Amino acid sequence: MAEGTYTLLVELPTPETVEFGARGERDLSAGWYAYTGSAFGPGGFARVERHRELARGERGARHWHVDYLLGHPETEISAVVKSTDADVECAVSRAIDTEAVAGIGASDCDCDSHLRYAPDRERLESAVRDAHASARSGARE
Repeated sequence: MAEGTYTLLVELPTPETVEFGARGERDLSAGWYAYTGSAFGPGGFARVERHRELARGERGARHWHVDYLLGHPETEISAVVKSTDADVECAVSRAIDTEAVAGIGASDCDCDSHLRYAPDRERLESAVRDAHASARSGARE
């Protein structure tokens, strides 16, 4: 079973208000979102498939903040970037140099957010890949 850190690249084609459970509503701009999480629990990276099922409407239960975004009918997971066997969730999230959606996905750490936004995919995907590469190299030092 593979474990590690992952970042979902999620497209939201139109501006939407999304209710994030106890965190409340957020007005989200159309564009691209990157959610960084860890897959060190039971099932490892199987968690990513669970997120995909929720985004496709095959699951209804929401366990994590990102599930509220993924459960919105307009969203789609377009890519997943992984760092296998690297516990670098916070380092990756902090290194993604785009706008943070305050208070989302970071309830079990002291980060401001694990959900980032950019208006275009290329910029966000490049920032995510750079963040994973940087975090992996920092974890080896």
